[in-house]
Amino acid sequence: MLFAAFLIILLLVSSLAAHSQNVPHYRFVNYTTANGLPNNHVYSVLVDGDRIWAGTDDGLAELDHGHWKIYTPADGLAQQAVLSLALDPRTGAVWAGTMGGLSRISAGRIDTYTQLNSGLSNNVVYGVAVQGDDVWAATAAGACRLNTRTGTWSLYNERNTPMREIWAYGVSAAPDKVYFAIWGSGLLEYTQKTHAWDIYTDPDGENEIVLLKDQGLIHDITSSVSYVDGVVWVSTYFGDSHYDGRYWHNFLTKDSGLPSNFTNYIKGVDRNRAWFCTDKGLAYYDGTNWAVYRPSLATGKPEMLVRDAAGRVTSIPVTTAPAHHYILGIDFQGNDIWVATAHGLSHGIYQP
Repeated sequence: MLFAAFLIILLLVSSLAAHSQNVPHYRFVNYTTANGLPNNHVYSVLVDGDRIWAGTDDGLAELDHGHWKIYTPADGLAQQAVLSLALDPRTGAVWAGTMGGLSRISAGRIDTYTQLNSGLSNNVVYGVAVQGDDVWAATAAGACRLNTRTGTWSLYNERNTPMREIWAYGVSAAPDKVYFAIWGSGLLEYTQKTHAWDIYTDPDGENEIVLLKDQGLIHDITSSVSYVDGVVWVSTYFGDSHYDGRYWHNFLTKDSGLPSNFTNYIKGVDRNRAWFCTDKGLAYYDGTNWAVYRPSLATGKPEMLVRDAAGRVTSIPVTTAPAHHYILGIDFQGNDIWVATAHGLSHGIYQP
């Protein structure tokens, strides 16, 4: 009898390992105002080598080898609420999109661009991306581009692009193209060589009923976009999409491991893998399996759920979780992840 019980336990453990072996495991260390953050609401996070930048509701926080440095408007930052971050890999400059303008932090100096002193289209900068000499900004009044070599600005809105609405929520740069997530106008693609714009919208129209799955963008209310390895990942408030230039594949809670269709931010790893920052947890997709990391919505205790290709969901015992289930951003540091949440910054330390 004891042997039979032991065999059952062994089989369960083996099954658990089989379900979770293809998804990463992490030990989460969380940072809040109690240990250095200027504010617990973290909109964005950026990995810069050994340094970590966190855009909060009360300034830009830099974590360097365990020590925090905070940048505020008193230091020259455009505004205290930092919505987006991007790194210029050539110069090491950090670009911060805020509720009051765009700031460049470089070698201890902060230069700020606003509607009053530059060609920035709007002071609310939801997204920023660097592409060579160009810095692209997604703002509340369309998109714009600053050429850092010449200092010239270019503005893009409903008058010179296909966008029907002008709320640009996200931007991602490819070597030869730039992609914008436009709230209410789907996904816009700009080709550098031809200066041409293309638009991708929901073939069902702007509604929450999916009639033609995998026939196009899942919804026109887009919230972010991530280009990697020839593939575009797009998040919306009603599901998520993957586009390889020819075929679309869409993800919904009813047929995937997404914990929620409401996605704030998406970041691709490669053509098949991506992270989804939702209002009900952080989700990872490896092309086959899903994993969700969060404090349980029911108990608040750390939770990890794994869903395999057959739709089987397994709860993996864990002792840590991201600081909050409302996830706003993510970046990678080797095998580790850094996560922006509504109540703190989380460091996911990879557990081999």
